[in-house]
Amino acid sequence: MHERSSVGELAQKLRGELDRYSPGEKLPSSRALVERFRVSPVTVSRALGQLAAEGLVVTRPGAGAFRAQPPRASETAVGDTSWQEVTLSADAMTDVVPRSVDASGVLATLAAPPPGVVEFNSGYLHPTLQPERAMAAALARAGRRPGAWDRPPVEGLPELREWFARGIGGAITAAEVLITSGGQSALTTALRALAPPGAPVLLESPTYPGLLAIARAAGLRPVPVPVDTDGVRPELLAAAFRATGARVFVCQPLFQNPTGAVLSAARRPEVLRIAREAGAFVVEDDFARRLVHEDAGPLPRPLASDDRDGVVVHVCSLTKATSPSFRVSALAARGPVLERLRAIQVVDHFFVPRPLQEAALELVGSPAWPRHLRTVAVELKGRRDAMTAALRLRLPEVALPHIPVGGYHLWLRLPDGTDELAFAAAGLRAGVAVAPGRPYFAAEPPAAHIRLSFAALAGVGEITEGVRRLRQACDEVLV
Repeated sequence: MHERSSVGELAQKLRGELDRYSPGEKLPSSRALVERFRVSPVTVSRALGQLAAEGLVVTRPGAGAFRAQPPRASETAVGDTSWQEVTLSADAMTDVVPRSVDASGVLATLAAPPPGVVEFNSGYLHPTLQPERAMAAALARAGRRPGAWDRPPVEGLPELREWFARGIGGAITAAEVLITSGGQSALTTALRALAPPGAPVLLESPTYPGLLAIARAAGLRPVPVPVDTDGVRPELLAAAFRATGARVFVCQPLFQNPTGAVLSAARRPEVLRIAREAGAFVVEDDFARRLVHEDAGPLPRPLASDDRDGVVVHVCSLTKATSPSFRVSALAARGPVLERLRAIQVVDHFFVPRPLQEAALELVGSPAWPRHLRTVAVELKGRRDAMTAALRLRLPEVALPHIPVGGYHLWLRLPDGTDELAFAAAGLRAGVAVAPGRPYFAAEPPAAHIRLSFAALAGVGEITEGVRRLRQACDEVLV
C-alpha cells in the first residue's frame, strides 16, 4: 500500500474515533497507534498532522496529541455571499471580452479518479516511471549547496539558463532564457506579455485545454486554426492572421496535444514566414520533447533554433518528464519582448525557489538523467503499442487516425452521432476515466473525440484492462 493511502486511511479512522474523547483530552500515544494499526511511525505522524491541519487535534511536542476545542458558533456561522454575484458580474461589464475562468478542462486531467478506476485521463507519468530516487538525491545535494536557500537571480540561475539554452539550440544564449515555474506558468506569462485584453490569439484546433483556459481568463479571444497529421495548416494560419489581425499564434510543433501531430519539415519555415509577415509572435510550447518514444528516430529541432528575427517565444519544461511537483521550466525569447516577459514574470512570481532550481541542475547533470530518459522512451513505446493493439482488437469502430512516436496520449474519433460526455460517463461507471474531446476545441468540434493517456498506468496489464472496460462503455452508449 502506498504511504499516501495509508496516511489517509489512518486519519479517517482516527477522525471517526474523536467523539470518544472530551475536548482537551489526550489521544493514545504514537507508539500505541503504531502497534494498534500496524503502521509506521511516519504514517502516524502524518495522519495526526493531517487532523491538526483540519483543526480536530492539537499536537504538543513532548506531550502528545489532544482533541481540539470545538469552534465557537460565531466562527462557523455562514454569512451572506450573494453580493459577490453582483460585484463579479458588474466587473465583467467593462471588459472588451469578458474573462471566463473555466478550469474544467484542466481539472479533467489533474483530478485523481476514485480508487479502482483506470486512469486514462492523466497528463503525468506513473510514479513507477518518475525518477523519484534521482530527484530525491538531487534535492538532498541541492540543499547542501552553499547559498542554496538564498534569493536567486530573478531570471534564474545562470547555469540552469545555460542548460536550457543548449537544449533549445540554434543561437539561443543563456541571457535569452528565463526560468519559470512550470509550463502553465510560462504560457500564462507569454500571453500576458504579448496580447492585451480583448485581443485575438490564434490557437491550434484542437489544442491543450489549459491554454484555452489561460487565454479566456486573460480576456483574450481564442481563434482556432485546424491541424492535421502534419501540424497546423499554413494556408488557414495565414487566413486567420488576415481575418483577425492577431499578433500571437500558440502552437505545439512536436507531439501536439491532443493529436500527437508533428509539424512537417515543409511547414516549419512556412509558419515562421507567415507569422513574420503578419508582425506576429509564435509561442512554441515544446512540452513533450523529453517524452520521445524509442522508435521515433531523430527529432526536428525546436522552431526557436531556426528563428533569427525574434518571432518565436519558446516554452519548455522538465515537469512532464519528471513529476507533477518538479515545476521547473524555461521561457526563451529575443529582442525587446524579453524584457517584457521578464517584467511580468517578476511581478507575478518574483522567482522560482532556488532549492528547486539547484535540484534541477543536480538532476540533469547526473548520470541518472540520460538513463531515466532512455527508460521513459522504452516504456512509453510499450504502453503506446499495448493501447493501440487493445483498441484495434476491442474497439474497431473507434477511429485512430494517427499513432504518435512521442508524447503520452492517443486521440480517438468516436463514431458519428456519439455523445462523448455520455461515453465518458459510461466509462467512469465501468471503471475507466477518459478525457472528453470538447474542452480541446475553441469553437464547435467537427466530431466527437476522446483522449486516452497511457503514461499514468502501472503497466501493460492495466492498459488492457482499461480498454476492456471501455468496450463496456461503448456497448452501453452505442446500443
